[in-house]
Amino acid sequence: MNIGFDGKRAANNLTGLGNYSRSLIGQLARYFHQNHYFVYSPKIKDHPQVSSFFEDARITLKLPQYAGPKFMWRSYGIKKQLLKDKITLFHGLSQEIPLGLKATGIKSAVTIHDLIYLRYPQYYKPADRYIYHLKARYACINSDRIIAISECTKRDIVELYQIAPSKIEVIYQSCDDAFKQAPDLSLHQRIRAEYQLPEKYILNVGTVEPRKNLMLIIKALKDIDPGYALVVVGKHQPYAKLVQQEIERLDLGHRVIFLQGLPFSALPSIYQMASLFIYPSYYEGFGIPIIEAMYSNIPVIGATGSCLEEAGGPDSLYVHPENPEELAEQSNRILGDKTLQQHMKSMGQLYVQKFDNHLLAKQMMDCYLKTLK
Repeated sequence: MNIGFDGKRAANNLTGLGNYSRSLIGQLARYFHQNHYFVYSPKIKDHPQVSSFFEDARITLKLPQYAGPKFMWRSYGIKKQLLKDKITLFHGLSQEIPLGLKATGIKSAVTIHDLIYLRYPQYYKPADRYIYHLKARYACINSDRIIAISECTKRDIVELYQIAPSKIEVIYQSCDDAFKQAPDLSLHQRIRAEYQLPEKYILNVGTVEPRKNLMLIIKALKDIDPGYALVVVGKHQPYAKLVQQEIERLDLGHRVIFLQGLPFSALPSIYQMASLFIYPSYYEGFGIPIIEAMYSNIPVIGATGSCLEEAGGPDSLYVHPENPEELAEQSNRILGDKTLQQHMKSMGQLYVQKFDNHLLAKQMMDCYLKTLK
């Protein structure tokens, strides 16, 4: 088969949807090498993460061959190229498909990551929310198959877009293989020295924005074992100023370390050296950082209310996203009990195997074949 992908994120984004896109296409090319994989993108970022992805001979980058405005190519102009390349199935990896694709006779699937802009509209600019809604709703109605990245997202699609459940397939995401490697103690030492990391710390990874709810950890930190610092890895949004004010109010500046702009190569070590991972987001489509933490063999605390229980499984712990006392209590419970720590680590390692790359790639290919039938 010739399988086409909306590759804007794969060819340009270094985190999030970019990682999802590259990982999925790369694993399909690895395990189902009889097919050819075409990645359509209006441009390509000059970065090793991107260039190494396109070194696979089975993956072909396709740039616009379109006389119209480039910003319209993904919605309109791409269809001629898909026909020219004899694409069997087109997969929109980030909540959209080209307009009128059905009329070409090319089958389509779309991945819906979340509908947070409808659940929590206050976190989005009105114009962005409107565009996201239009594109996702159109894709859900007009694609042949919808791929939801969690049961939570599937429920949202059914409820908010009135889509038949039978049209939706739940296929989880995995994380980068770098998080699945055995610890490199010499690398750990270099990373610890370079970023001045303490011996014992709690880790949080994610953009510092209201939805990710870092404030809950800050409010809980004053009641968590003072022998542990908090390391926060992620890009700052204006919300970070409110977090910093709370840190100063609680006199916790000496216990909180912010890291921004890290090279991806440093992140697995930072995970593996942590004592506990906390991810208290109000709402997620899935929660890949939890998968990264479990593969890194550290205990996880997530928040109730969305899909994080799906990502973390029955042996991680979960707290209400507005209850710092509960978070402090559960954190101290884990940090003070080595038997519990080991139980959570070992059970997490077992649970996370359901996100194995080979398994998920097979599920995706089966979904494609089902769509074509």
